[in-house]
Amino acid sequence: MKLKPLFLSLAMAGMCSQAMASAIDQNSYANLDDVITTHLNLDLDVDFADKQLEGFVEHTLQWQNADSKTLVLDTRDLDIDKVMYQDQTGGWHKAKFTLAARDDVKGSKLTITFKNQAAKVRIYYNSRPEASGLQWLTPEQTASKTHPFMYSQSQAIHARSWIPVQDTPAMRVTYSARIHTPKDVRAVMSADNKDALYKDGDYIFDMPQAISPYLIAIGAGNLEFKAMSRQTGIFAEPTILDASVAEFEDTQAMIDKTSTMYGEYAWGRYDLLMLPPSFPFGGMENPRLSFITPTVVAGDKSLVNLIAHELAHSWSGNLVTNATWEDLWLNEGFTSYVENRIMEEVYGRDRAVMEQALDAAGLRAQLKTIAAPDTRLNLKLNGRDPDDAFSSVPYTKGQLFLIYLENKYGRDKFDPFVKAYFKEFSFKSLTTAEFVTYLKTNLIEQYPGVVSMDKVNEWIFQPGLPSDAPNPTSDAFDKVDSATAAWLKGDTTAAQLPTANWTVHEWLHFLNNLPRDLSLDKMAMLDSEFNLTQSTNAERAFAWFMLAVGNGYQPIYPALDKHLSGIGRRKLIVPLYKALITNGKREWAHDVYLKARPGYHPLAQGTIDDLFAK
Repeated sequence: MKLKPLFLSLAMAGMCSQAMASAIDQNSYANLDDVITTHLNLDLDVDFADKQLEGFVEHTLQWQNADSKTLVLDTRDLDIDKVMYQDQTGGWHKAKFTLAARDDVKGSKLTITFKNQAAKVRIYYNSRPEASGLQWLTPEQTASKTHPFMYSQSQAIHARSWIPVQDTPAMRVTYSARIHTPKDVRAVMSADNKDALYKDGDYIFDMPQAISPYLIAIGAGNLEFKAMSRQTGIFAEPTILDASVAEFEDTQAMIDKTSTMYGEYAWGRYDLLMLPPSFPFGGMENPRLSFITPTVVAGDKSLVNLIAHELAHSWSGNLVTNATWEDLWLNEGFTSYVENRIMEEVYGRDRAVMEQALDAAGLRAQLKTIAAPDTRLNLKLNGRDPDDAFSSVPYTKGQLFLIYLENKYGRDKFDPFVKAYFKEFSFKSLTTAEFVTYLKTNLIEQYPGVVSMDKVNEWIFQPGLPSDAPNPTSDAFDKVDSATAAWLKGDTTAAQLPTANWTVHEWLHFLNNLPRDLSLDKMAMLDSEFNLTQSTNAERAFAWFMLAVGNGYQPIYPALDKHLSGIGRRKLIVPLYKALITNGKREWAHDVYLKARPGYHPLAQGTIDDLFAK
């Protein structure tokens, strides 16, 4: 979870600066009113031995304030060696800079002062091994066991841990890069990767469309490439490449269907990078190259909605971007909605509705555990790290709001609105307030008497779900519920449960809705009949483990140890650690965590460290 461009040319920069001026990003030090970066040029060595990126970044600057001679950038845990700047005549000079004390959330403000307004500034630096936006893996921690692996995760505010940058989604920048690696290690980026097809340790990248800094991404490891279609392919370690290609072969169909519904795909190619199991999220929507967890390679395409989600970000998030992280729902709510429409187009209405119902049930459960202010779509961070405020609210409540509008207006009116919205704000960042204004003008007032602005404001600015929020239901789930009730009453045996044709979605509904005081005899019956403890589907295994921990079913623990030690996806491990602590297994869980921790991403480490610190 947990997932942006603007200046196609410098001629668009004025429009961009206007959008930026309306957004105040409390998570960035950047002085955007004075100066904006229009282009980044990176030249970095990937140093696996010291676990650092080392080199320079060059900013091309466009000054907004004729009197300013200061550039303020975001950094976190970077060592700054020197700063050079190019004046308007082309000469290079040393620049004065100060690196402020580290703030726990925002990092360290880098202030650079010039004698005259600089045309370009070049910052020589290195990241540190503890960089929050990078993970470094030894060969033993990878699938191939032969080469080290490194990858970035810049969302929300982690780009600053490996690039000194204006780290706010309110701005956009094009970038180019030269990346140096050991000769047998392939580097890839969220850019044109044609040079990465030749493994030689020296790679040139170009991203000609402007993206927000959190979408700048890099990966390097024992990667091979295999095409899936005319504009899609997969980079992966050799051991998982063929399985990934088979799993995600429908990606081109997803692109084609989405382009028909919401406008042409804007990014040229759409490739996937399969990451090691330690990746803390399901996927990350880095443009042209989505980063994907191997936990969704199930062998039956049952979890490919994740690919639909990351692809959907190519319109909502990458093309039209939240201006601040308090507006995250504009990225994730729209993306979750579009994801579900893609799934309906490619795999049918029944599957799409089941996925809606599962997500809605998960949201309603989570709403009971979240402080009321954090259940608003327009979130108030109040100085918190955006990562700490991420939940299913911006995703699923945002999706339900859009489903509500779709139901009220009908697709014949709502689909053109969404398509026009993506076109109107393409390559721009916007706030919730700007969206509300657009919605009022182009939907609410265009079709009066359907939905009131009071209802819109309730959805966006009030906590919880409105009383008339959609509650998606599935006929398939109704049948599961009937079979479950009969089994719980003792009218049928576990063997008589009609599971032969159950999808993973039906299994998840079944497991998620079983009582948390289920008898150990019934737990054992289920396990014996369906071998749930040894499930190879990561989502089904997670649901079973959550049920088993809650019910005190002991035979799971060797397999649960393997699950927690083998993957780092926060969605599939953090709730389990919480459940273990709550259900009297704190010491066991802590022992497992200490063993697994070195293989977790820094973001997962931080979250779980906090659990055990309480």
